[in-house]
Amino acid sequence: MQHTLLEFIRTSALATVICLLLSIAPGISAANEVDVVRVKVHKSGPGVYRFDVTLRHKDIGWKHYANAWEVLTPDGKILDTRILAHPHVNEQPFTRSLSGVKIPMDIKAVTIRARDLVHEYGGKTMIVKLP
Repeated sequence: MQHTLLEFIRTSALATVICLLLSIAPGISAANEVDVVRVKVHKSGPGVYRFDVTLRHKDIGWKHYANAWEVLTPDGKILDTRILAHPHVNEQPFTRSLSGVKIPMDIKAVTIRARDLVHEYGGKTMIVKLP
């Protein structure tokens, strides 16, 4: 009887630990992806726009930093890309602009997504209406 009770306690404790680890695993895997936190869009001409995009990412240096953000059509086609040439370790969140983005007149909203060197895509994106 005592042996069975001891085995039950060990099994229950192990099950509890496994459940806890599984419950936090999604947060761990997505903990350091790039998030789009703010977007300002300015119309500079017919079908031409400037985007001011603010990103948040825990850049740690040249091997892991947010390296680009993109403007996408509703169906996922890349319209333009803003390359980020260096880490922003001590500047978080940070904003960078991209001018001269040509967008077909029939598109009323775009998606902004960002990527980093390690995870590529997966952080928060933002859908913005065009002015």
